Parts: sequence; structure tokens; C-alpha cells
Amino acid sequence: MLFPGRFNGQAAIVTGGASGIGRSVAHRLAAEGAAVSLWDLNADALISAQTETGARHVRALDIADAEDVARAMDESVAALGGKLDVLVASAGITGPNATIRDYPVDAWRRVLDVNLNGLFFCNKFAVPHMERNGYGRIVNIASVAGKEGNPNAGAYSASKAAVIGLTKSLGKELAKTGIRVNAVTPAAVRTAIFDQMSEEHIAFMLSKIPLGRFGEIEEMAALISWLASEEASFSTGAVFDLSGGRATY
Repeated sequence: MLFPGRFNGQAAIVTGGASGIGRSVAHRLAAEGAAVSLWDLNADALISAQTETGARHVRALDIADAEDVARAMDESVAALGGKLDVLVASAGITGPNATIRDYPVDAWRRVLDVNLNGLFFCNKFAVPHMERNGYGRIVNIASVAGKEGNPNAGAYSASKAAVIGLTKSLGKELAKTGIRVNAVTPAAVRTAIFDQMSEEHIAFMLSKIPLGRFGEIEEMAALISWLASEEASFSTGAVFDLSGGRATY
């Protein structure tokens, strides 16, 4: 169910916005009135995503590059009218499925660079714009893997656990302001990110979900959009599960 007008007059940046959860969230935010800027590494996919979602602005970048994130933040805020109300940090990669003893060092560093460092850069450079505005909503996409630790996905699990810790820290830092910072911890959602995983790992993830199915991106977008709205005024530094019953704490 859409809530037309919920984001009227607001400006939002969605990372990983060319596909999957990010694209679905961007579509919903725009449909509910937000001016949206999509960020993604895939420049070609951004063009079709802009057409589909109604985003006002797109920016191709690697969020692991701090200087480029800082530039993109300023460019996007300018393109959206000079302010920033919402950041949805959805960009991420899984990395290979391998045991810790066999995990490629370069792949480990890349997963941490994108999933943790890149998200940190996005949060870091968004905050000053929100502080000037006296208002903001940051929604960081973590994973139930960050709570439980999936075998053969050590880098991904570690990076998402770190996202949870970062979210809790930043939420407390900004608690006296009008900015709220929360994380969502989905179980597996069947998107293009599955292309980075082995079939064995996909089957393992499904076996852990009591509902017996993967999540739908529309279900993710519904919760994320609420957390991005003015209604989410008393939650900060919090973690919201969307795990089909998998999460145990």
C-alpha cells in the first residue's frame, strides 16, 4: 500500500538504487512524493532505474571511494534542491562463498570496503546536510547474517555485524537532534545479489527461514519507507528484523 504525499517536499538518496531492494525503495519514495537521487556502481542500470522509479537524479560511483562519495553527496543535494532528508544505504556485495581459511584476502578487503567503509562514508557525509536541515532519517541495510554469522560468508557476516554496531553508535550520537538512524536486518531476499552466491549457500539460507520462503523486495521497501518517514520519530540506533522468523535476538 502506497501513502501518496508522505514524502512531499523531501529529498532522498538511495545507494544501490539501480537494482534490488534499493530500486524498490527508490520507486516507493518517489511515488510517495520524494525527490530521489539514485547511486550505484552500474551506470547503465542507473538509466533504466531512473526511468522506472521516477528518480530526479542519478550518480554512478564506487561508494568505497571516500572522496567520490563526498563529491556525490554535494552534487546530489544540490540536484535535489539543496537539502537532504533521507539516506537509505542499501549498496552492498556478498563476496565469494568460502571458509575463513580459504577466503581470498583481496575479496575480504573488497567486501569490507563496500559494505562497511562505503556505508560509513555515506553516513558520514550525509550527517552535516541533515544537521543543517535540523531533520533526517538514515536507514542502513544490514542483514540477519550480521547477527548469526553465516558459514562460508565470513566477510559478508562480519561487514553486516559492523553495520549494526555503526548504526547503534550513530543513533546515540544524534539522539538529541532531529535525525534518526536505524538498521534493517533482512533474511535472504531473492534479487540479483543471488547471482554472487553458490546454489548451496542459497539453499542453506532458505533452510534457516521458518516461513519457508525468501522475502519479497516489496516487503523490505514497506518497512524501510516507514523508517525513512517522519512517523519513525521514537526509534534510533535500533535494528528491525525482516527475517521470516529466522532471527532469534
